Amino acid sequence: MTLDISRARAETPGCDYVLHFNNAGAGLPPAPVLNAVKDHLDAEALGGGYEAAAAARDRVERTYAAAAELLNCAPDEIAVVENATRAWDMAFYSFRFAQGDRILTAEAEYASNYIAYLQTARATGATVEAIPSDEHGQVSASALAEMLDDRVKLIAITHVPTNGGLVNPAAAIGRMARDAGIPFLLDACQSVGQMPVDVEAIGCDILSATGRKYLRGPRGTGLLYVRHALIEKLEPPFLDLHAAEWTAADTYAIRNDARRFETWEGSVAGKIGLGVALDYALDWGLEAIYERVTGLADALRAGLADIPGITVRDLGAEQCGIVTFTRDGTDPTEIQRALSAQKINIAVSPRNFTRLDMDARDLDALARASVHYYNTEDEVARFCAAVAAVD
Repeated sequence: MTLDISRARAETPGCDYVLHFNNAGAGLPPAPVLNAVKDHLDAEALGGGYEAAAAARDRVERTYAAAAELLNCAPDEIAVVENATRAWDMAFYSFRFAQGDRILTAEAEYASNYIAYLQTARATGATVEAIPSDEHGQVSASALAEMLDDRVKLIAITHVPTNGGLVNPAAAIGRMARDAGIPFLLDACQSVGQMPVDVEAIGCDILSATGRKYLRGPRGTGLLYVRHALIEKLEPPFLDLHAAEWTAADTYAIRNDARRFETWEGSVAGKIGLGVALDYALDWGLEAIYERVTGLADALRAGLADIPGITVRDLGAEQCGIVTFTRDGTDPTEIQRALSAQKINIAVSPRNFTRLDMDARDLDALARASVHYYNTEDEVARFCAAVAAVD
């Protein structure tokens, strides 16, 4: 599969200004997304916010349809919310745990999720247990199988951890969860947009994702998928007049689709921009995007590995577009600072973002470079030369 990289870069204004290897933080938005957001903000300013929203109803609804097409689900299984954290929280906090219940997660789980597990465990008496990793550093399917019993009330993992290139075996986990009748919550914040993510093939019951990362959508946008069979079993932690209807003085009825996890107010411009980003990704094709991303990431790992003092830290039998590394005697924040001075963007993953995994590997922080399909082989070479030259 071949992508028109010249077109992709021409449609990405930021490519003229930075070498952007921070797509797992926030991807550079393409011009169609940027223009869609700006156009709607202009419509709000010139004609009124409510009126602009009414006129844009079809564009807003397209966002749900595009998300459903991307994830292989029905549009009424999709909620669009302010961010991936809110999406994940609205689902997770809908579960009711009790003393002795078990929540299973991954050793490389993200801090925001793990803090929520710990808060819930403290309040309810449930326990949080990390599934051991296999020899590749990913969730061990065989270890998970041995942990399953009737006290496990939720399996919740991050598809692609923030601190490395591994891709957890979500489909294998999904099969076991489905066979055991245990709900499966997948944090796909780092995977949606860089690889095909099919909720039917994976078998997850809930999936959360963000707009700003590999989807290249606006910040302040997130997606939540909830399987039909589970929607009406989950009552969101809070409701408003959008999520529910006030039916009489002392009664209310929660809506029967995934939008019960939304609230009424939100950024209409952001929601429209997210829909454009989804369609933009669909137009390129997720298989082609992932082939391009993994090819660039492999080249980046190889280039970094050739630099004296650099250690590539990625794990996983399958690796994606996130590349993490350390340099002997150099704090990753110093690498980030030196590269930033040359208009090269990366991120740093500190220990407290993925504490269990980083503690196990005795790592304080990692430099994190994350490529996307609009990046080039020349940028990979330039990046490696810049890293080698860091004092």
